[in-house]
Order: sequence, then C-alpha cells, then structure tokens
Amino acid sequence: MSRKFLVLSALALGLIVPASAKVYTRDEAVQTAMENSADIKTAEEDLIKASSQVDAGYGNAYPSIDLSANITRIFGLKDVKNGTPITDAAQDSSMDASKFDKNVLAPAIDKMVNGMSAQGYRWQSSVGLTLTQVLYAAGKIGTAIDIAKAYKHLQEVNLENVKSTVRYNIDQAFDGFIMIDSSMAIIDESLKLYENNLEFVKQQYQSGLATELEVASIQLKMDALSIDRKTLEEQRLTAKNALLTLMGVDYDKDVQFIGELRNPDSNLPFPDTSMANIIKRRKELVMLDAKEAMTEKNIEIEEGGYKPTIALVGGLKYANNQNKITEWDAPKWDKLNKYVALSLTMNLFNGMQTKEAVVQAKSSLRSTQIQKESTIRYIRLQIENNVKALENRERNLVVLKSNVELAERIYQMTEAAYQNGMKSQLELLAANLDLRNAKNNYLKGIMQWNEAYNALLKTTGEY
Repeated sequence: MSRKFLVLSALALGLIVPASAKVYTRDEAVQTAMENSADIKTAEEDLIKASSQVDAGYGNAYPSIDLSANITRIFGLKDVKNGTPITDAAQDSSMDASKFDKNVLAPAIDKMVNGMSAQGYRWQSSVGLTLTQVLYAAGKIGTAIDIAKAYKHLQEVNLENVKSTVRYNIDQAFDGFIMIDSSMAIIDESLKLYENNLEFVKQQYQSGLATELEVASIQLKMDALSIDRKTLEEQRLTAKNALLTLMGVDYDKDVQFIGELRNPDSNLPFPDTSMANIIKRRKELVMLDAKEAMTEKNIEIEEGGYKPTIALVGGLKYANNQNKITEWDAPKWDKLNKYVALSLTMNLFNGMQTKEAVVQAKSSLRSTQIQKESTIRYIRLQIENNVKALENRERNLVVLKSNVELAERIYQMTEAAYQNGMKSQLELLAANLDLRNAKNNYLKGIMQWNEAYNALLKTTGEY
C-alpha cells in the first residue's frame, strides 16, 4: 500500500493539534470503550446477579431458622383472677372431704379452671423459634442450583459477547474515521499538484505561452477541491463524535485519533471457517447451549410437582398471657412449648397446573433447540457469503492497485509533456483527476476489504 497517499492519521495530515490534546491509538480507543461502555457494565452487573443466584441456590439446602413474635390485645374482657374455691371448700371442716380430695383433686380442678380462664386475658403474647430442614424435595434444590450455574455461564458468555461487539463497533468506527482522514490526504496531495501547476501556468501566462483561461481553469479546480475538503472536515467531525460516543467519552473538540487500516498485503491468516470450531467459538451458540441446559433442568423442576416434599421441623415457643402488657412471667424451660415434627406434603390436585407447567417447559426446550438449529444454518450462509465477499474484495484490490500505478505513470508523463508544450492544460487536469479518482477507488477498496475481513472474523467467532 502506497504510504505516500494513504496517510492514515490526523497528525500526519498536518492538522494543527494542541499540545494538550488527547491522542488515541486504535488499541487505546478499544481499551477506553471497554472501561466506559454502558453495555459492558450492564453485562457485568447481570453476571454479578447470576453469581448471587448460585449462592442463593446453595442456601436453599441449609436449614431455615425463623423467629416469630406476636402481641394481641383483646377488648371487652375483665381482669382474670386466679382463685382456689374448690380447694377452699375441700378444706372446710364442716365438709367431710377425704385427704385426696383436699390435697390433690381440689387443687387440680382449681388449676384447670384457672387455665381455662387464662384464655380470657386481655394481653396475649408469644415468641417462637422454628427450624425447618428440607430432607427431600424431588431434586428441586439441586436442580435449581444447576440452573443457576447454567445461567451464570450464560451471563459469562454474554459478557464476552458484548465485549467482542464493542471491539467490532470501535474498529468499524475507527476505520471509517481513518477513511475520511485518508481521503483528505488525497485531496491535499491533489491541491499541492494544482498549486505547482498553477505557478507554472502563471509563469507561462506572463511569458505569453498560456492563456488566462488556463489559469482560471486550474483555479476553478482548486476551489472545487477546497469545497470537497470542507465537506470531508464536517464528515470527519461527525465520525469523531460517533467514535467518542462508542468509547463513552465526553465531547472534546481537540481529541485526535491515529492509526492505520489493516493492510491486505500483510499476509494475515485466513479465518478458520470450520463449522465444528465455529460452533464452539460463536458466543450466540454457546449461550443457546446454556439456555438449553437451563430449560432441560426446568422440566425436572416442574415434574417435581408430582412428588412429595419431606421436611424436618423443630420449634420452641414461649407464651405469656396477662391482664396488663407490663406484666411478664419469667420463661421457664419446663413450661416452654417444645416440639419436633416430620412433615410430608404432596399436591394431589391443583387444576392440572403441574401438568401444564411441564408441557410449557418442554415447549420452551424445543423452541430453544429450533432457535439453535436455525442459528447454525444462518451462520453457514453467513460464512459462505462473507468468504465470497472477501475473495471479491481481494480480486478488486489487484485491479484497483494496478489502476493507481497506471494513473501515476500517465500523470507523470502528461505533466512532462505539458511542460514541453506537447500536452494541453486540459489533458493535464484530466490526468490529475484520473489519478485522484484511482487513489480514492483504491482507498475505498482497502476499506471494503477491511469490512469484509472484519465481518468474516466476526462470523467465525474469532473477533
């Protein structure tokens, strides 16, 4: 590639760049985008949430400990007073009560009466501690952990896919910026040629060997080129702002970019188009694999609705019922409500919800599999199209490069003949225009080759 006309940076174009201006290379632009991209940050947060779901899944395998507290105020009740009327009556000497009646039966009856009366306390409070350990849940806990792991893997691949897309977008925008820079360089070179010709024609005009029309023609061509350059400057500003937006950087009128287009003559390796390897590399297919694993596990969870859940439950409860909220009995271990239970629950009928949930889960799995099959077919077509496009661009470049070399020789010969009076100024201007067009066409060919090469890299999953 001729570096003489394919100058690929703002600095090389001789633009005035402030000493304090930030200059980005391609790699620096990509790195900045990686640090600032909102898409990457969002994907990173999604991965954090997915990792948390794995930890939460393991938490379901551990026992659950719950604390409950309750205070109830019942209105319309009088103060409850514990009495001993039966005991007092049994102790009455006028009554013929046995020793058993006085010391055992009568107090027991009083306690029972007092206990029943206690249900009428205005303030009824309780504090309980419950421990629940699931012993069997038809594999739902382990399967949920597997789903969480698959989802985490999906988000890991998604993060890499987003990063790859950001790199691709930056490269495309960077190449577009370089394309405009290079077009400006070609115009600047043409302007210099016209300036040299203009000085020569002016000298001839003063000597009577050229006409005023010839001087005006060159000046007219220079004015047209200056307008084209102004248009490119506007396009360059737009391209720069688009690149800054992709990088996540605030507007900076002085910022500049320096770099080169990928050179087709540098013997770059041809992308690996083996479908077996592409299927492993393409992030979309890896994500669909993870999604397929998740939907398969989801079927197992839904089918678990047909099976029982067994749990071990233990509890400890303290109750305090009083006439006043400020009155509390000191808890005693032997008076606490303590229990251990083995709980089995199994749904017998829920309106066919479990059956339909299984049907839906299986349908989701099949949809994912169809999507995967369709994506593989589409990728095969993409590979075929992109390979053909790259081959066409390479063939075109051979012709375009030859045209540049030929146009350069023609211009040089025409310029020498013009200075010797053997060619007209119109022929010289036409040769200059042909040279500029040939260079522009070759530059466009380089850009199209880069686009085709990048597209093939992206399609094969090597980007």
